[in-house]
Amino acid sequence: MTKAAAGALASQFVTHPLFGQNASSNQLKIAGIGVGGMGRPNVRNCSRTENIAALCDVDTQYSQKTLDEHPNAKFYTDYREMFEAEEDLDGVVIATPDHTHAIIAMEAMRRGLHIYCQKPLTHTVKEARLVTEFARKSGVMTQMGNQGRSSESMRLLKEWLDAGVIGNVTEIRAWTDRPVGGQSYSTFTVGPRPEGTPPVPDYLDWDLWLGPAEERPYHPAYHPMQWRSYYDFGTGALGDMGCHILDPSFYALELGSPTVLEGSTTHWKDKVKNETFPRASILRMEFPSRGSRPPVTLNWTDGRLLPGRPKEIPNDVELPASGAMLIGDEGVILHGSHGAHNIRIFPEARRQAFLKNRPPKTIPRVKGTHESDWIRAIKTGQPACSDFNYGGALTEMVLLGVLALRVPNQRLEWDSKALQFKDHEVANSLVHKKYRSGWEL
Repeated sequence: MTKAAAGALASQFVTHPLFGQNASSNQLKIAGIGVGGMGRPNVRNCSRTENIAALCDVDTQYSQKTLDEHPNAKFYTDYREMFEAEEDLDGVVIATPDHTHAIIAMEAMRRGLHIYCQKPLTHTVKEARLVTEFARKSGVMTQMGNQGRSSESMRLLKEWLDAGVIGNVTEIRAWTDRPVGGQSYSTFTVGPRPEGTPPVPDYLDWDLWLGPAEERPYHPAYHPMQWRSYYDFGTGALGDMGCHILDPSFYALELGSPTVLEGSTTHWKDKVKNETFPRASILRMEFPSRGSRPPVTLNWTDGRLLPGRPKEIPNDVELPASGAMLIGDEGVILHGSHGAHNIRIFPEARRQAFLKNRPPKTIPRVKGTHESDWIRAIKTGQPACSDFNYGGALTEMVLLGVLALRVPNQRLEWDSKALQFKDHEVANSLVHKKYRSGWEL
């Protein structure tokens, strides 16, 4: 597509100038939707240089600290009403529970708004594909909230692997202590939905919180943090942490989409109708060769199940609570979560040889925060480092793994182009979901 054609296509969606509603100050007008959790630091980082014009949250109590930090912002409980009232917004930060990401992001893009959306970008695999494709057509600037993607260590890892520091990588072992560890899972539960119908607090709009999800009675087991445990709202330990922990490998090794997946979990086959993710799981994904890069097998564990230790890593080296090992034919790289934190090369002889001949820094670095990279993209028209073209593909890969854990002990063969599994009706039924009436995508 020519630049002229791309510009014409974008103009069909963007109904106001790319930048500059507040010409005197040259600030963007930004709104935040879902500002009680991660939305709070996301909005705060944007406010360092831009104007926070509006805030939206279905829970006035949970979001109160954010409201106090931005007293000049207009407050709404329904994002649809906010969009109607705030016609001159430039961008929006979306940090709601996973099940509402796609619905809100699509509506924002239809209105020509630039988007910063928390990870995972969507709740289902098909949503990831749809949101990614629509973002390409819309011409807006986007960023997924996997903040490690803006880090120095992510770029170092790719530069080192491209230089052959550990040879050809054929295996990845990744893990997290979630859902047992971590604040988000402090009251993690397993099994069917909770019993009882306690009254909805007067500070919460429960119907808006449910959004596109199937209607069910309010219960404090879901909100504000425990929703990650439930199929209908979250994506479990892998969906939560995979966009951080697997991001370095996905980027540096250019993994793309897996072709084979198989999962195993602590859920046991019985009469209990589980509506939550398991306490622990094991996942294997196979990736084909990519150009000169050989095929890769990715092994994931969670719930404090640590992977096997390669012979190159001594027993006295403590593995991080969340991290990954990239295993090559000439060595191993160990790193932590969120942007390949604390990269280490093994064995020691390999590390010493590398220190004497470090590759040059060739990949552009991000200046400032992940949010400021998004703001830069809006103002320059040059994509952010985790725009939906990248973030959507990463999300799709992670959510395929989440899906595989819901049909455990099955070999699933994935056709990325057709967006379906080969001869597996149950798995294919989980590629997308039904929306509550009035909340269709």
